[in-house]
Amino acid sequence: MLPAMRVAVLGTGKMGGAMARRLSASGLEVAVWNRTRARAEALGVGIVHDTPAAAAAEAEIVISMLTGPPAVQAAYFGAGGALEAAAGQLFVEMSTAGPEAVTSLAARLGSNVIDAPVMGSVPAVDAGQLAILVGGDAEAVARARPVLEKLGEPRHVGPLGSGARLKLVANSMLAGISALAAELQRAGTAAGLPPEDVFWVLQRFAPYLNARKRGYLEDVHEPVMFALRDIVKDLDLALGMFSQPVPATELARALFAEAAKTHGGLDLSAIASRG
Repeated sequence: MLPAMRVAVLGTGKMGGAMARRLSASGLEVAVWNRTRARAEALGVGIVHDTPAAAAAEAEIVISMLTGPPAVQAAYFGAGGALEAAAGQLFVEMSTAGPEAVTSLAARLGSNVIDAPVMGSVPAVDAGQLAILVGGDAEAVARARPVLEKLGEPRHVGPLGSGARLKLVANSMLAGISALAAELQRAGTAAGLPPEDVFWVLQRFAPYLNARKRGYLEDVHEPVMFALRDIVKDLDLALGMFSQPVPATELARALFAEAAKTHGGLDLSAIASRG
């Protein structure tokens, strides 16, 4: 029997932790690292390491799923960072950190890095149904595919950085839909319509809203699948990337930033609580 492929997961927050569990359950040998070690230990999956370099050292594939550009920078370039252990591993950067983050990695790693941000939350990880937006060299993408396919459906969308750019387009769409749905839910209800009927109509156009039904109808924004403050971060990255005018995206960013002042740690459906 061939030995199990060795995979390191850097970042064991909600998504990274779910990925580590899924990969371990799929028969891969998993090593994990998280800035807060106790969080990695709480997973009960794989070997927990003190530094990204230690986690990456024996891995064939290194996945990073971190909160944004500063976290990616620290995990790779900081003391004990993953680049200290780089020796031919394939690095798969899956954070929503923008194209510049993966470009900076490629300056050191060449074709041994791809970007592969995802569409979907923890339930999609658990079901192996993520949509994975992959950018990079075709040979490197093929090397990562057996691991990525355990998490969902990888789609090669172009050269390095393409996945990161497309993810910002996707999250801009998510923000716009969410903000508009919140506005129309309030407006329709204020016009005298039953809230359930308003929501039924809205989700016919945007079925994804069903996952956040309680947020829109009951003002319940937990469990947190996607923190409201994180969509603000993503919209900032998107606005920095777009060269065309995007007034609707700019408005969505302003609305979410306002809501984040009081609801930043709640799920993005908390945009519905904005007065």
